[in-house]
Formats: sequence, structure tokens, C-alpha cells
Amino acid sequence: MAGGWTRDGAVNEQIEASISDELKRLKAQQGRARESRTHCAECEEPIPERRRAAVPGVQLCTECQQERDGGFNARGGINRRGSKDSQLK
Repeated sequence: MAGGWTRDGAVNEQIEASISDELKRLKAQQGRARESRTHCAECEEPIPERRRAAVPGVQLCTECQQERDGGFNARGGINRRGSKDSQLK
């Protein structure tokens, strides 16, 4: 696929380079994970030792984490009109 003034395959090379850079960044970040907190960052309740061992870098107690995880509810994405405009959100 020609991209105007670029050579064939240049767009795919850029996409692959971006993905590779992001993977390197995530792996580097994973190596320097934050230390687990002993008390919750929101409610200051103690975080059980078993949770700290299971989830490295944990910042929230189970109750606060459940509240945060349960806050987002995805809508059903039914496109009734079939136009591109109705797909934009």
C-alpha cells in the first residue's frame, strides 16, 4: 500500500516500532514496581499480608478496589441506524 511520499511498508514499520517501544517501556516499568502499601491509600484500613504478597505494588484494600472496579459499566453498543455517525461516541 503506497502512502503518498513514503515507501511501501513504511507505515507498518512505524506501527511495529511504536508497539516495540511501548512493550519496552512496560517491561521497564514492571521491573521497578512500587512497593506494596501496608494501609489502603483511600480509607487507611490495613491491607492483609496475603493480598500484599499476591498483588505486588498493591495500593488499595479489597473493598476500595472492588468499589473502583465496579464503577464502570459498559453500555450495550447496538447500532440501530447503521450509519457511521451512530458509531461515534
